[in-house]
Amino acid sequence: MDLEGRRESTNVEDRRGKRAAGVSLGIGGTIIVGLIALLMGRNPSEVLKTVNNATGGSQTESNYTPTAEEEELASFTKKILASTEDVWSAEFKKIGQQYVPPKLVMFTGQVQSGCGNATAEVGPFYCSADQTVYIDLSFFSTMRQSLGADGDFAYAYVIAHEVGHHVQNLRGTLSQAHQKMAQVSQKESNQISVRIELQADYYAGVWAHHENAMFKSLDDGDLEEAINTASVIGDDYLQKKARGYATPESFNHGTSKQRMKWLKKGFDTGDINGGTTFQGSYSDL
Repeated sequence: MDLEGRRESTNVEDRRGKRAAGVSLGIGGTIIVGLIALLMGRNPSEVLKTVNNATGGSQTESNYTPTAEEEELASFTKKILASTEDVWSAEFKKIGQQYVPPKLVMFTGQVQSGCGNATAEVGPFYCSADQTVYIDLSFFSTMRQSLGADGDFAYAYVIAHEVGHHVQNLRGTLSQAHQKMAQVSQKESNQISVRIELQADYYAGVWAHHENAMFKSLDDGDLEEAINTASVIGDDYLQKKARGYATPESFNHGTSKQRMKWLKKGFDTGDINGGTTFQGSYSDL
């Protein structure tokens, strides 16, 4: 992915090296919970299941010096965020709306968000309460080392997916879905969560479509990197990797096939209105 000379977003808060007091560093007992939280815990309802919800904590400074590799990732992240600002501003203008970009917070270890206190183990996540994307850049190393999901466009997909939740929030989809989740059974709630996540994948694909149209930035193999990442963070793949079998009723992000399908559909169409994951039968997703 060619980002040479591209601008970096200034809508970024760097909290690396700051610790949120009172936050637990553990997120649970089983390998499967750890894997899913680490690699897929992205919407506030899921994040809050895996964090210490203590309030009133403070940020304390610690001696922290980022590596050169991490600084490169920080610059990359800012450039991708800037790209999402450019793309979504243009796409919202087409439908007669104004795009208000999310803030992005980079942190190390643990962080205070508008959705509660979270540790890095939950992975990148979007909090609708403060309209902010949170990311510990070490997540990209985890992707590479644990799942073999590597490459700059694979990393870009992760960021674009979280921004996709912000798009959902601005369009009113996210709040409606979360309200309904609170009114139904756990199984039905999980199915709504899958619809949310697949639509965010779709929006990541839409972003990629227009990013490439605007800047001719994608190289051969870039889309395959993102599709591979979508494959290895499917609920079925992660559950089988962790314990040898999958339980579909517990899926809350979608199968590998579903995640690849909706990412690819968004990329192919570039249509902001084509993410119809809340329409039709659940079995047809």
